[in-house]
Amino acid sequence: MTEEVGVVTGDLTVATTRLPDGRATVRVQYTGAEEWYTLTGSPADVPPDGPEALHLAVVRAVHQGGEAVVPGS
Repeated sequence: MTEEVGVVTGDLTVATTRLPDGRATVRVQYTGAEEWYTLTGSPADVPPDGPEALHLAVVRAVHQGGEAVVPGS
């Protein structure tokens, strides 16, 4: 589920970027496209395990489908 266009499906790329304030933005795009969309729940707090743990949780949620949002949001 994205803020800009709602649900996106298909072959997606996920990018998680840490912000200076300790949170992270999570964005998705159709693989190979230029436009990025903000995943609902982003920006999110980075867990104690770091941004990599957040990224993996997001990727798992996206793979499961069902209007995935940033876990814990």
